[in-house]
Amino acid sequence: MRLVFLGSPEAAVPSLEALVVAGHEVELVVTQPDRRRGRGSGLIPTPVKAAALHHGLAVTDRVDDVLGIDAELGVVVAYGKIIKPHVLDVLPMVNVHFSLLPRWRGAAPVERAILAGDATTGVCLMRVDVGLDTGDVFARHEIAIDDEINVTDLTARLADVGAGLLVARLRDGLGDGEPQNGEPIYAAKVDPAELQLDLTRPAEDLVRVVRLGRAWTTANGKRLIIWRARAVEGQFEPIEVQPDGKGRMSARDWVRGVGPVELGT
Repeated sequence: MRLVFLGSPEAAVPSLEALVVAGHEVELVVTQPDRRRGRGSGLIPTPVKAAALHHGLAVTDRVDDVLGIDAELGVVVAYGKIIKPHVLDVLPMVNVHFSLLPRWRGAAPVERAILAGDATTGVCLMRVDVGLDTGDVFARHEIAIDDEINVTDLTARLADVGAGLLVARLRDGLGDGEPQNGEPIYAAKVDPAELQLDLTRPAEDLVRVVRLGRAWTTANGKRLIIWRARAVEGQFEPIEVQPDGKGRMSARDWVRGVGPVELGT
């Protein structure tokens, strides 16, 4: 099948790779523009652009370039921009979305599933329409959320599941799709302020924030990132931390170096 692929982060790469391996003709890859990742660094391509160039595929950061491509279908995976109606009028598109729609429509479905303490999540292959993740669903695959898995590892697992689901349905035919059923819930992007640990909250809630990465509090007036933690008999217990200006270390080694300390001080 002649395809256009739209995606940007690492989570979109497995789907692009799977399409290439399956023999689909990826006529164009649309991704976000190159960006600087740090002070003084050069422009860095998105993971999807790097993968596309590795396979010798044409790449652009202008979505309207799709209009000049003779393709049968567009495939969207974490592209990062809304596809405008004038593009959808020309090329039908499907989206690999990392949630069980209509729960967690929007930008941060994996993060919100973890924060909510969801026992399961999954991937939906859905039709792209003018709404935000509102299109009919062609296929879905549900997985359990391990209590200790972090957002990076869960996203990687969903990316692999989504790639498999995508190529299987393209092989077997998309079918008509089914309207989403249930109460929609919006997955807003995580605000940096949400990563500051509110130590008055239950330990289980704090651990979920830690699983998003870069959660932090203070200790002796200095910022302390907590990379891994657990809840033990209702108490919040850091496992791996990163003191301000230092590398990651076990919480035990950190306490051994600074002495008794109360978080949040």
